[in-house]
Amino acid sequence: MKNVTIYSTPTCHFCHLAKDFFKANDIAYAEYDVASDIEKRKEMMDKSGQMGVPVIVIGDEMIVGFDKPVVAKALGLI
Repeated sequence: MKNVTIYSTPTCHFCHLAKDFFKANDIAYAEYDVASDIEKRKEMMDKSGQMGVPVIVIGDEMIVGFDKPVVAKALGLI
C-alpha cells in the first residue's frame, strides 16, 4: 500500500470528502491541519506551489483538490 498524506483544514468541504473516501475504502492516511500547523503549511506550499487544500500525496503522486476518480486510480482502486 502506498503512503497517503492529506494536507487539509477543518473547514474544507473537499478535505472532508477525501477523508470520508479514505475511511470508506480502509485507506490509512496521515493528516496535517495546515490552518494550525505553520510548518506543515510551508511544507505543503513548497511541494505544491499553492495554498489551496486539499493537497493529497499518494506515493510519489501529488493531487491538488479532491478528484475522486484520480484519487481512486492513484490508490489502485480502479
